Amino acid sequence: MQYLRAFLVLLIILLQPKTSLSVTCSSQSLPGNKLYEHCTDLTNLNSFLHWSYNSSSSSLRIAFVAPPAKPDGWIAWAVNPVEPKMVGSQALIAYKQADGLMTVKTFNVSSYSGRSIAPSKIAFDVPEMEADYTDGVMRIYATIVLPKNTRPVLNQVWQVGSSVSTNGIPGVHAFKDDNLKSMGTLDLMEGGGSQRIIRTSSASKGANSRFIMRNFHGILNAVSWGFLYPLGIFIARYMRVFPSLEKAWFNLHIACQLLAFVIGVFGGGATGIILGSQSQGIQHNDHRNIGIVLFIFATLQILFAVFLRPEKDHKYRVYWNFFHHGVGYMIAVLGILNVFKGLDILDPERKWRVAYIAVLGVLGGIALVLEAITWVFVLKRKSNNSTKPSNGDNGV
Repeated sequence: MQYLRAFLVLLIILLQPKTSLSVTCSSQSLPGNKLYEHCTDLTNLNSFLHWSYNSSSSSLRIAFVAPPAKPDGWIAWAVNPVEPKMVGSQALIAYKQADGLMTVKTFNVSSYSGRSIAPSKIAFDVPEMEADYTDGVMRIYATIVLPKNTRPVLNQVWQVGSSVSTNGIPGVHAFKDDNLKSMGTLDLMEGGGSQRIIRTSSASKGANSRFIMRNFHGILNAVSWGFLYPLGIFIARYMRVFPSLEKAWFNLHIACQLLAFVIGVFGGGATGIILGSQSQGIQHNDHRNIGIVLFIFATLQILFAVFLRPEKDHKYRVYWNFFHHGVGYMIAVLGILNVFKGLDILDPERKWRVAYIAVLGVLGGIALVLEAITWVFVLKRKSNNSTKPSNGDNGV
């Protein structure tokens, strides 16, 4: 009986359908028995390129093979006439249409904000192009006519994304290490050997430095606007009701807010400006605009707290309190919102988003408990004050 079970298990394993992607391009069989002279295993995103080049007609036939980031996502292969990067590239992007059929269109990626990109003519003639999708893998087939003076070494870029809008606009791809390094050069005349992709060292180092800078930028903003600033409000809200903690809560509140401001502005803000200058054409407008608003309101908050804070018994103190509390809560909400915007852009491993949500959940749970305790304490104190006899009532 045991031998029969072992045989059945082995039979099931052998009959399992094979995935379309192989470890190497040379072991792949393309649908329709499409054949190409050369192929290469691209260095990132589990992608492969098959190609044939006719130098007399400057005609390049390619088959780009890659799994999209999600089933309803997209894949792209592009030539950049200037340097190996996405902005400025002449791209072929394949995705599923609303009716479920595959399509491939040309895109001149002059900028990359996720909104401005749209199907358009490119610098090269593309007389033939089609796409298919089977077993979780998309393929682009195209014939590209290159200019006669084209160098034999092309700058190429490839990419995958997770979503396409209803009007056929590819959504912004993730910014993980693999996504930022999916670029290099392709030697059209290379007829053999295993190293057909020549990664330029400057492109590789630039991608690495930007990747590190992006992560550093995200960490600084999450710590400052996303944690320290709400924590400062938390301290002021729940410690100040206890008279014995008046000096302690005030000092802790100021320390948290100033530290959040310094880290957020001089750390997160500075790295954001550097990233913007190094990423021409790449725009994340919502994230940037919220960051600007945070900087403006946090600066006003500091200036009003230091230079324009009236005494407790001043007649305008109530208006100052209204402004101070309102702007403070607004900064906290916008800060947390912008952290999630940043997580959408960085698209890190799921555990980091879960960890941040867990931190907010813990703070929120503690806040609910302390809110109840605070109201009990305040109401009890008011009750005690109301029952105390005034001086005029003594002995009457």
